[in-house]
Amino acid sequence: MESVQELIPLAKEMMAQKPRGKLVKLYVLGSVLALFGVVLGLVETVCSPFTAASRLRDQEAAVVELREACEQQSLHKQALLAGGKAQEATLCSRALSLRQHAS
Repeated sequence: MESVQELIPLAKEMMAQKPRGKLVKLYVLGSVLALFGVVLGLVETVCSPFTAASRLRDQEAAVVELREACEQQSLHKQALLAGGKAQEATLCSRALSLRQHAS
């Protein structure tokens, strides 16, 4: 069935042949399921831009969180390196001062 215009003559022809009740119920069930599928397809088409936008926002938020974590980690490493260098400088100056006293 390519169009609704072909569906109406088919329904008229079926009613003219006086089909059994079970057959009519089967056709009605098939038609309802097909209509339900069309409605779901339309809803999905209408709502897909919104879901794509929310996915994009979620991805951007995840990227921002990763960048912040990397920045915090690099700052922590820099602080450790700076603290280590200061500690080494203190140890070296102590070692030199102790050596001067020993000689």
